Amino acid sequence: MLDGNRDGRLSSQEKNAARIVIYGHSWGASETVTLARRLNQRDIPVLLTIQVDSVEKFREEDGRILSNVRAAINFYQSDGLLHGRSLIEAMNPAKTEILGNIESTYKTHPVSCAGYPWYARAFMKPHIEIENDPRVWNRIEALIGSEVIPGAAR
Repeated sequence: MLDGNRDGRLSSQEKNAARIVIYGHSWGASETVTLARRLNQRDIPVLLTIQVDSVEKFREEDGRILSNVRAAINFYQSDGLLHGRSLIEAMNPAKTEILGNIESTYKTHPVSCAGYPWYARAFMKPHIEIENDPRVWNRIEALIGSEVIPGAAR
């Protein structure tokens, strides 16, 4: 999709025209950073990475954001047996803006986990609450809109 002239290779102009936003939850959030790293190896910029309760996969580093990523944000919760990374950092703060490491808690404002298996509700409830939290997803939607549509509010 990035190869606009369909010649089988990406020019510098095609790479710089890329409008890539990557987001994920749990292991998918860890994969967000891995995919951005793979794009960095090809000199392809990423507008934004969004990690929601990122759980680092074996042999992956999901806490350090490479300089091909213009902006990154991390949403996490720290309750329960399974919880996400609380801090992401830019490897080059001059090129990557960390928009925040934002903690959510569900002790006083629970989110429905209806439809999830009993064991998920028993052992991973906060981890699935953040995945279903409309406050988190409204913020993510606004961030994506601001990156895809220049001038939109963050």
